[in-house]
Amino acid sequence: MVMTMNETDMRVEGDREIVISRTFNAPARMVFDAWTKPELVKRWWSPKSHGDIVSAEADVRPGGAYRYVMRKANGPEIAFSGTYSEVTPPSRLVYEEVFEPMRAAGAVVVTVTFEERDGKTRLVHRGVYPSKQVRDGVLASGMEHGMREAMDQLDVLVASLG
Repeated sequence: MVMTMNETDMRVEGDREIVISRTFNAPARMVFDAWTKPELVKRWWSPKSHGDIVSAEADVRPGGAYRYVMRKANGPEIAFSGTYSEVTPPSRLVYEEVFEPMRAAGAVVVTVTFEERDGKTRLVHRGVYPSKQVRDGVLASGMEHGMREAMDQLDVLVASLG
């Protein structure tokens, strides 16, 4: 079986946003579950070239929190965490995301939508950063390469779940 990989689109909007979108060859429920269930998040969220997820915890409900910890190859652990403000399975999530080593920079407000059509799901991830400087710093960090690798991993995972 030959798997067709979908392309990930990334663009900046305004002074503070990064918008990432991709279509997955899977129903919305499957993509939503892969995005929110810790046992599935561990399988795709950290780009393999960067390291592995050593722990993933999530209480996916309004007011619930999550924390994902990755370890770079032979390096330190790095954590991302936040709180969910809106959870509407399988179509929408709104949460804050804090890169813990740079907590003082503030939280990103993330809205992820999962729109299903003909058995495929269009995921749109919109991150609103606390300032233009923080957003530009994230872009300069090389996040785009890692994000694209993680999205490819998510594509492979949801294809394997079907």
